[in-house]
Amino acid sequence: MISKVNLNLKKIWPLIFFIIVAFILWNTYILFQTVKNEERKKIKLWAMSQKELIESNNPSNITFEVLQQVAINPIIQVDNHENVIGYKNIDWNPNRKDSLELYNELKKIKKENEPILIKYQDSIKKSISVNQKVYYGDSLMLKKLQYYPLALLLIILLFAIVIYFIFWTAKISEQNRLWASMAKETAHQIGTPLTSLFGWITLFKEKKNNSNFLLSEIEKDLKRLKIITNRFSKIGSSPKLNPTDIVFITNKTLSYLSKRLSKLIVFNVLIPKKKILIPLDPELYSWTLENIINNGIDSMKGKGNIKFLLKEEKDIVNIEITDCGSGIEKNLHDKIFLPGYTSKKTGWGLGLSLAKRIIVDYHKGLIEIKKSLPSKGTTIKIVLKKN
Repeated sequence: MISKVNLNLKKIWPLIFFIIVAFILWNTYILFQTVKNEERKKIKLWAMSQKELIESNNPSNITFEVLQQVAINPIIQVDNHENVIGYKNIDWNPNRKDSLELYNELKKIKKENEPILIKYQDSIKKSISVNQKVYYGDSLMLKKLQYYPLALLLIILLFAIVIYFIFWTAKISEQNRLWASMAKETAHQIGTPLTSLFGWITLFKEKKNNSNFLLSEIEKDLKRLKIITNRFSKIGSSPKLNPTDIVFITNKTLSYLSKRLSKLIVFNVLIPKKKILIPLDPELYSWTLENIINNGIDSMKGKGNIKFLLKEEKDIVNIEITDCGSGIEKNLHDKIFLPGYTSKKTGWGLGLSLAKRIIVDYHKGLIEIKKSLPSKGTTIKIVLKKN
């Protein structure tokens, strides 16, 4: 289940990132428009106060208060001929003879917002233009707000880089543990038949047994070495999956194991008798079963029952391997498939990690702990696709 979740996360994380970015940009846009509308309302209020100041013979104190404090935006007031007649919050010295800077500022402000029109009554002084416009620019706060989404995106990007670096470092560390465990497992796998071969050679020299029997046993060990070599060579590449009868391969593997295990280990096997063809690499699949069963036997301390169930469904084949060992704690269910992790004093933590690699990466299947109870045993579930 964990492998399937991780696979789904890898597929949807770009969509999740896009949704987060879109949400930030949309909310920033709403905030920007809200602040912009509020600023326009304030400028309109300032323009109304400006109009009241000119038209009224006795303007109120509120009018002066508004003109002094409401507007924080840069403002330039012009007549109907676009001549500047007033300004506010503009960095320009009126003592300068050159007014070009002020008109350049006016050009900039015109691009930021639509002007607000002030229409005076016809009865006011002729010296004042009847129609005036108030141009205003965005406040400093609003301009800073424009860079807010960029800052957030930069933070998200940096966070993503840190997360990627952490996962990349963890992956490199996992690969290092895998290679170290692989080297130890290779030595262990090859060591058993090699020891046996040296024993047969010694008997050959002493001529204490029939030579035909010795040659037959040597041939078996050499075939075992060949199988081991093929297994490890396929781990480093992408094995080709061919339609294979999984029932036959399973029976063959269980038969091989039962002949070499202690009589204290009892197999309870429930497998269909008919052929079930699925895309499979027989050697790697057999290796997976060996690793899981051997782990179960170690958990049972070499004594107990191993239940093996193979069940065909519409599009998949379900396999369940149950031991009656010490069980696995809930918080360790994910860790046991990591390279290098083991609860055994002499273990190297490679068997189940190889099983996961073979089932998930090569066969696009699923391997997980279906259930595990302390002192009662563990059931490991394997799901393989039929097509």
